[in-house]
Amino acid sequence: MVARMEKHDDPPAPTAQQIAIQADASVAPGVYSNLMMISHRREEFVLDFLFVQPQRGPNGEAVASLRSRVVTTPEHTKRVLRALEENVRRYEAAFGPIQEATDLPSVLQ
Repeated sequence: MVARMEKHDDPPAPTAQQIAIQADASVAPGVYSNLMMISHRREEFVLDFLFVQPQRGPNGEAVASLRSRVVTTPEHTKRVLRALEENVRRYEAAFGPIQEATDLPSVLQ
């Protein structure tokens, strides 16, 4: 009896995995952000989600409060970018083009 082996050059297709997401009550509602600032270094990206308040500071400056900070790897950041691009395409296909904000404080433009 001769065993026959097949050669497969293609890697196996990834299998879908399910993840049970758990969030405590203080995190589950999320936070509102109307501005994001990004910084990076070789090992990580830092995404700061801010809320620019409608009122001005005592000297007329824009006031923003840090709502959440996410620190992640460059590899994961690239996956997030692809996921955002895909979701924006889907959103615009369903609801029409998204217009970019034009009312940012001049210091942020």
